[in-house]
Amino acid sequence: MPNFSAPDGANLHYLDEGEGLPLLCLSGLTRNSSDFDYVAPYLDGVRLIRPDYRGRGRSEWTGAPSYTVPTEAGDVLALLDHLGLERAALLGTSRGGMIAMLLAATAKERLAGVCLNDIGPELDTAGLGAIMGYVGRNPAQKTHAEAAMARSSLMAGFEAVPQSRWDEEVRKHYDAVDGGLRINYDPALADALAAAGAQPAPDLWPLFDAMEGLPLALIRGANSDLLSAETAARMRAKRPDMIFAEVPGRGHIPFLDEPEALAALRAWLARITQ
Repeated sequence: MPNFSAPDGANLHYLDEGEGLPLLCLSGLTRNSSDFDYVAPYLDGVRLIRPDYRGRGRSEWTGAPSYTVPTEAGDVLALLDHLGLERAALLGTSRGGMIAMLLAATAKERLAGVCLNDIGPELDTAGLGAIMGYVGRNPAQKTHAEAAMARSSLMAGFEAVPQSRWDEEVRKHYDAVDGGLRINYDPALADALAAAGAQPAPDLWPLFDAMEGLPLALIRGANSDLLSAETAARMRAKRPDMIFAEVPGRGHIPFLDEPEALAALRAWLARITQ
């Protein structure tokens, strides 16, 4: 399995498939490279590179102090260096979009474009509270089947999602162990999130502005509790050239294989390669 060494020596895992435009896919906070399994079959003409952040998936657990956006952004640059890539397009889901914005501000010359999946420079407190409520905790359900049934009823803002998708989701993110299910990431991520939340909220709009001149796209779940319609509207006003899609029947986060999301992704990729 392909691995690389982070700047601090951590052993990190990634997937590297296909040929064409390097497209680096950055997953959500507690998630891993499997975040992009649903969209991968629809992305033609790209080299799909999917890292597992430190403490997630198959990457080494390195402890709460290292689970920060700046550290993870440094890991992304180390992966590009490891692969010998001068530039790549970034598709950032939630946490991954924050990493992408930071890289636009600190290493813009390495980016060919950015697509943000349900994330922006302002985060709604309702969504943040929901995230704080589950990070680092094992599910109460004892089997994947029970967890999938619970998720189908508890995931606010998601409509007309087949039960098979929830079955896939819980198997991606929970391991079956003696006595129940266990999260497949370092529980210390909750400590890192709490430490970040104890600090004054930074102004992230300068990071959004740093993407000026890059091909940019935004995909928003119409029912998102993290990226408000008002914040998305302000983002569009600041970047009228930004490709935008709102996915009906989706909260935080769209799966990216919805027709609206795919149309935005394809238009964005075409803009990069034209």
